[in-house]
Order: sequence, then C-alpha cells, then structure tokens
Amino acid sequence: MDDVEITDVEDNSPYRVEKAPLNNQDLSSLSLTVGEILSQYGWYLLAVTVLVYLLIQHLSKRRSSQSSSSSPQQTLQDAALVAKRQEGMEAARMKMQEELNAKADIFREKQRQQEEEKRRQKIEVWESMQQGRSYKGTAKPSQTAEEAGSSTTASKPKSDRKPLRSADYNPLTGQGGSSCSWRPGRRGPSSGG
Repeated sequence: MDDVEITDVEDNSPYRVEKAPLNNQDLSSLSLTVGEILSQYGWYLLAVTVLVYLLIQHLSKRRSSQSSSSSPQQTLQDAALVAKRQEGMEAARMKMQEELNAKADIFREKQRQQEEEKRRQKIEVWESMQQGRSYKGTAKPSQTAEEAGSSTTASKPKSDRKPLRSADYNPLTGQGGSSCSWRPGRRGPSSGG
C-alpha cells in the first residue's frame, strides 16, 4: 500500500473543464430597454393601468344593472308564458276528463244493460222452474248448439298421443321404466377391513 502515489492533474490536461462566463446579450439588452421605459414612462403606465381597471369595473356594473332592469320585463313575459301554458294544460286536462267521463257513462250503461239481461234471464229460469220445465229447454237454440259443441270438444280425448310410460310400469316394484339396476349396499360394518 505504500507504493501508491497521488499526483495532481495538470492544467493542460484534456480532462479539464473550463468555465466560461455566461453572456446572454439578448436578455441583458431587454432588461436595459424595459428599465429605461419604466424610468421614463412609469408613472404614465401606472395611471393608464388604473384607468383601464376602473373602466372595466364601471362597464361590468352597467351591464349588471341593465340585466337587472330588463329582468322585470322578462319576468312579466315569462309569467305570461307560464300562465298560457298552464291554461293550455288545464284545457287539455278538462278535455281528457270529459272524454273519460263519456267513456265511463257508456261503460256504466253497458253494465246496466248486462245486469238487466242477467236479471231477465234469472226471471225466465225461475218462471220455467215454476212451470216444471228445465232451464235447458227454454234456452235459445244458438246457445244450446254452442254449449253442445264446447262440451263435445272438451270431453273428446286425443287418440294421437302415445302414453308417457309403458302399461307394465309400476314404481313400487322397481321394474320397468328405466334400465338402471343400482341398489344401495348393505348396512353394517364391512367385512373387508
């Protein structure tokens, strides 16, 4: 370890970095120009800036006062428009209610006629029973034909169907139906332990 020497690098070596002073002519000339303008016209620029600010404030107040003064006119127009709309909606509701009432009256009339027809039929049945005749005998021929037609179609079985299971299937015997022959094992201890 004693053999290590420490030497300084010469100033002429290629590894030396020289630091040059920063010279930016554009920024320095700009700062000089701005400084001269502010020194000569600074108070004028300040006064113009304040006047522009005050002018903007005045115009914004005037605009808000104009919008508030025109608001009552718009409010009156809006109120009239709302009133017209409500009147139109009310007229439409009344028209729909009248139509609904007319339909309800027609429906009540039909219901009353049906009630009257049922009452008349009950009276006819009662009178026919008093005379000893059956109710079927007093019915209209068209009604009896319809009743007979509906009863024959209801009682007629369909012969086209094939049965779901064979005739010899019995679930209690365990035979028939499926080809599965699994049965559970015996209970108790197993002998192959």
